[in-house]
Amino acid sequence: MVDDSKLFRESLKKQFENAPGIEIVGTAADAFEAKEKITELKPDVLVLDVEMPKMNGVEFLEQLMTQYPMPCIMVTSRETVSELAVINAGAAAFMLKPKSNKDMTAFCNLLATKAIVASANKDKYAKRHGSGIDGVTPAAPAAASSQHIAKAVPELPTSSDISGASAKGKDGYIVALGASTGGTDALECVIKAFPDNMPPVVVVQHMPPVFTKMYAERLNKSCAMTVKEAEDGDRLKNGVCIIGAGGYHLELKKDSKGYYVKSTPGEKVSGHCPSVDVLFSSVAEAAGNKAIGAILTGMGADGAKGLLKMHNKGAYTIGQNKETCVVYGMPMEAYKLGACAEQQPLEKIGSEICRRLSVGWTEKDLNGKKR
Repeated sequence: MVDDSKLFRESLKKQFENAPGIEIVGTAADAFEAKEKITELKPDVLVLDVEMPKMNGVEFLEQLMTQYPMPCIMVTSRETVSELAVINAGAAAFMLKPKSNKDMTAFCNLLATKAIVASANKDKYAKRHGSGIDGVTPAAPAAASSQHIAKAVPELPTSSDISGASAKGKDGYIVALGASTGGTDALECVIKAFPDNMPPVVVVQHMPPVFTKMYAERLNKSCAMTVKEAEDGDRLKNGVCIIGAGGYHLELKKDSKGYYVKSTPGEKVSGHCPSVDVLFSSVAEAAGNKAIGAILTGMGADGAKGLLKMHNKGAYTIGQNKETCVVYGMPMEAYKLGACAEQQPLEKIGSEICRRLSVGWTEKDLNGKKR
């Protein structure tokens, strides 16, 4: 843990004294002390403050990622800090510090979850660059499954898949995706496989307000589709991907002109707003058997019941397989309910969606292989 506030460092240490699966191996008050301790202690995950004397956290992280790439969770008390700038610098996650002592336990519980997920995915950072700080090589990856996740490259559709997807899009087909923990990278992998003539795509990723807009802007730069944060009343058309706004439920609707979305605030459903269950349930009602749904990595069960509704309406449904999930929670719950026609590794989901849009599916396909 690197933070110039001694009080904050000691508070975190106390909170994590009995935390399962986590050991605080060292603390530092600034970047220079941190560099020495990282070399000595070789931690799996770094918790790094943004505002520090001598060198701020973002500058230190940018240097660290070229010399000793490792998962880093950046924390700050300033709400004006851009999450996008922090993520672009190489951070695995970004969190606002608690405003009072009563919020510290909840903050630490979430931090612990993020640290465990980051540790499982640490090879993503270790393999991005070959050398370690002062010649020290980073520790080996935690597990083979996380190595697979880190290197996931989408299988790009063939030309026939793309033309088929385009044709289906004219007939009112829709694609719905849902994800939570580990989903930002997983969704990018899937959406990058979609061509610019793809039928409309609607997405819920569990994420706070403001951050969903930055995430949509990031995907818009890296994907062939036009990606934007949902606004109430947005009309859907080929080549457009809508990301549910943080704090607003996303629902698919249909009228005489075609599909559009409702984006409205509301109570949490399945523990979340936006909720994947809300989205998938609305897709089941509005699109029926002209939809494909995919549930990706995430903690909990949000989306499982909604995907089952889609499946029961004749939609083709896919779950991410256990081996490529950061957290095999949401896909597992969907699979247990019988909501998934099949399970696929992350890098194949995008191309499989395009293939299904091209060749279609039968009743046998819907209730067939669940691998």
